[in-house]
Amino acid sequence: MKYRTLGSTGLKVSVIGIGTWQYGGEWNKTFEQSEVDAMLKRGKELGINLIDTAECYGDHLAESLVGSAVEKDRKDWIIATKFGHKFDACFVRREPRSPSDCMTQLEDSLKALRTDYVDLQQYHSWGDDQFFDEDVLAVMQKAKDQGKIRFLGNSVGSNGNVKQVEASQKMGIEVIQIIYNRLDRTPETTCFPVCEQQNLGVLARVPLASGFMSGKYKPGATFPEGDVRAKWKDAKLDEKLAEVQRIAKEEVPVGVPMARWALAWCLKNDAVTSVIPGCKDVKQVEDNALAAELV
Repeated sequence: MKYRTLGSTGLKVSVIGIGTWQYGGEWNKTFEQSEVDAMLKRGKELGINLIDTAECYGDHLAESLVGSAVEKDRKDWIIATKFGHKFDACFVRREPRSPSDCMTQLEDSLKALRTDYVDLQQYHSWGDDQFFDEDVLAVMQKAKDQGKIRFLGNSVGSNGNVKQVEASQKMGIEVIQIIYNRLDRTPETTCFPVCEQQNLGVLARVPLASGFMSGKYKPGATFPEGDVRAKWKDAKLDEKLAEVQRIAKEEVPVGVPMARWALAWCLKNDAVTSVIPGCKDVKQVEDNALAAELV
């Protein structure tokens, strides 16, 4: 495993992290605690020390699974979570935004994670009017002063939202989480230059383009009910999958698994600190970790 410093936080994070959206039950699989225990145990053995989760991956469900898995070795993990949405039903979110709502969510996250602090608390895809709410920021700063939060981050909703990224230092934000993968390179010309100027850590989410960059899916692919991708029925889906086939043929070295290459591709951008792919089993954790060898 390789490690990089997460912006100005000073945290040394593994270049491969573990994303946990799938643990909330929206990717056509329900996870048992034993499965999550095994994945995180294997991840630690491979040198992974970063977990990214959220309040609305289920109703704190993913956080609860993570918390139970790492409670005994909490100090060995860097845990990033989020606030500002609330799970209501599969694929549906409500959006508590008041300062008191946000503090309640933090307390609920701490309880679910079985810890008294989170390493990184992130705004969760907020619009500008809500993101710049000074009262919410005051609540987050108070929680930081109390030791409940070590660092503040922003999981940016839109790749083109330079306004929020530019305001990071003003808002006390030291880490940006953003969609970045071989099919969506938008941050290279929008947010990454700002991140480098302000020494912001960058977590690249959806680095495998929701599984498309695994190379498993061909044009015409469909997804079962209960999988978040089942709602992606726009005409560009087949176009994206055709582009994946082209990339596999023209860019991926012979003998290198496409998913492994795709993770390493993200990390070769100097702005990116770590990628946070999801994983459904121990083998995927192992395969993801091997991407560090290509960096």
